[in-house]
Amino acid sequence: MNYLRVTVEGLIGRITLARPEKKNALNREMAEELGTALFALSESPARVVAIDADGPDFCAGADLAALNAMLDSPRQEHLDDAKALGHVFHTIRRMGKPVVAVVRGRAFAGGAGLATACDIVLAHEGARFAYPEVTLGFVPAMVMTMLRRSVGEKQAFDLVSTGRILTADEARSIGLVSRVFADKEFDRLVEATLKQLAESPPKAMAATKGLFYQLDMMPFLDGITTGIVANADARATSEFREGMQRFNSRKQGKQ
Repeated sequence: MNYLRVTVEGLIGRITLARPEKKNALNREMAEELGTALFALSESPARVVAIDADGPDFCAGADLAALNAMLDSPRQEHLDDAKALGHVFHTIRRMGKPVVAVVRGRAFAGGAGLATACDIVLAHEGARFAYPEVTLGFVPAMVMTMLRRSVGEKQAFDLVSTGRILTADEARSIGLVSRVFADKEFDRLVEATLKQLAESPPKAMAATKGLFYQLDMMPFLDGITTGIVANADARATSEFREGMQRFNSRKQGKQ
């Protein structure tokens, strides 16, 4: 069963969650499709990947009916089920291309986790975000690794321990969302942002994203040292030389 649509238009790849009758709730099959789609787009000509959704909501979280059906399954089956979504989060982080969540409506639980896993979150002014797992006796387990990095310890624990719902502006104010766009400008500004990302030199973008997340695991001085090497390596690329040529041409044109 296909729960997604995957398209490439020019340099922009798009994964659309296509299960609106279930509020795009995530089950194992859908998570596996997401992992496959992300890998395919990582190998495609696309330079940026957008994840959006059909219907009024981005993603309501895990498919609770599917979870209920496997309550008495062996532990290994539960591990494999969780691993499918964990693989999606890991793939997004490892990709050399920016992955952008385009969020309308609700992004709750695993849906909020999917958005948080992306490099950039563009939210409609009416979007809502929440991590309500604890209210169901569940744990937002994998999501917390990313959430703590995005919003800080105190804000993250507040969200996962209360399950409270954030408006798009509240989510932006604590660092969960990158930008919030008004309804009348949403589509235009989303496409403009994707186009800007797609026009960046791909090797420089991949190096920037790789170093950005590599720094998570490094002490301060090690991060600076690694940055020195990455800085010098970037200067040796053809992309940097071309960028310098464009800069010099603009500078000479102003004289």
